[in-house]
Amino acid sequence: MPKKFMKRYLPSPEKVQAMQSLRFLGDIVNEPNLWHINRHSVARAFLIGVFFCCIPMPFQMVAAALFAIWFNANLPLSVVLVWISNPVTMPPMFYFNYKVGAWILNRPVLDFDFQLSIPWISERLLDIGIPLYLGSLIVATLCACLAYLIIQFLWRRKIRTEWQTRRQARREHRGSRDQAS
Repeated sequence: MPKKFMKRYLPSPEKVQAMQSLRFLGDIVNEPNLWHINRHSVARAFLIGVFFCCIPMPFQMVAAALFAIWFNANLPLSVVLVWISNPVTMPPMFYFNYKVGAWILNRPVLDFDFQLSIPWISERLLDIGIPLYLGSLIVATLCACLAYLIIQFLWRRKIRTEWQTRRQARREHRGSRDQAS
């Protein structure tokens, strides 16, 4: 994987440790495993970040950060990946999750005539909420596991390619050295 690219764009441990808003975490932020960029920590970060980006909940980044700490995943990457679901992508993502949940529960997909009012929300909360969260859990689990496996595969493939390139370069170097003598 592009380790240099990630290091260039992810904040340094010193920058994150200097953030006033993270002071409540104390020495946990100083844990070096939260900042490593290796196959395992990055794959776990994708698992966590992609999972929480698919769940409709407030404070997704906080949940991703806490799970990254718990599972020793790359902390900044876990938090950044939550932004896959942003104000532009949330409506289609969550509508898809709702449709998956409605399909699994064998319920009809309701037409949305959304009104921002307490009576409308309380009236529709169970009709929409249960399929939405069930679908979100299923889609989040599938997408997170798929992201984890893809990162593992791509990282290993990159390492294998680099090994083969180095091996080929050594063979060519030996061959040219043998011809010279």
